[in-house]
Amino acid sequence: MKRFIFIGICIVLFSGVVWAETMYISDTIKVTLRTGPGIDRKIIEIIKSGEKVEVIEPDKEWTRVRLPSQKEGWILNRFLMSRQPSRLLLERLKKNHKALSLQSASMLEESTKLKKENKRLSLKLAENEEMLAKVSKSYEILKTESAEFLELKSNHEKTALQLAGQTEKLKKTEEELTTLLLHQNIKWFLSGAGVLVVGFILGLSAKRQRRKSSLL
Repeated sequence: MKRFIFIGICIVLFSGVVWAETMYISDTIKVTLRTGPGIDRKIIEIIKSGEKVEVIEPDKEWTRVRLPSQKEGWILNRFLMSRQPSRLLLERLKKNHKALSLQSASMLEESTKLKKENKRLSLKLAENEEMLAKVSKSYEILKTESAEFLELKSNHEKTALQLAGQTEKLKKTEEELTTLLLHQNIKWFLSGAGVLVVGFILGLSAKRQRRKSSLL
């Protein structure tokens, strides 16, 4: 007899464990939780649609459940369902959709900003490349002109040295020519003076002879 009682207790306990599943209140707006399986029993609490309950003892028409607040009571089976009500799922989907829409709008705005920034950077890059091309061209021109300038400078220095040498030679030549002309002038002067002296002497001699002749 004790064995049968023990087996019966085990069956009750195991059946309670097996039926301890999670259920949800259906789409009905409000459901009453009663002290027993009958509408004449006292109402313990009003349960809202979509609230989660734990099944403790199922029956044909009524089921004993436990609320998250640990309150226990009976509820009609037609108000229980194994999945969340469509209304809650729809609300959750709406929230997810709204969140995704906001995220999408934010990403779209960020994408637009990135496109603008990319366009600005592309224009800046093009300007920098154009400027670099101009600088490179200017550098090449400057390098060529610098080479020509250095060559001209070298030629100018050589020409200046040559001109200085020629100027020195010309100066010496002018000094020599001046000296030579001076000597020639002195010679001509001395020659003219000598001629004058000789003519004076000859004239004086001629006068003396004429005087002697007149005295005779």
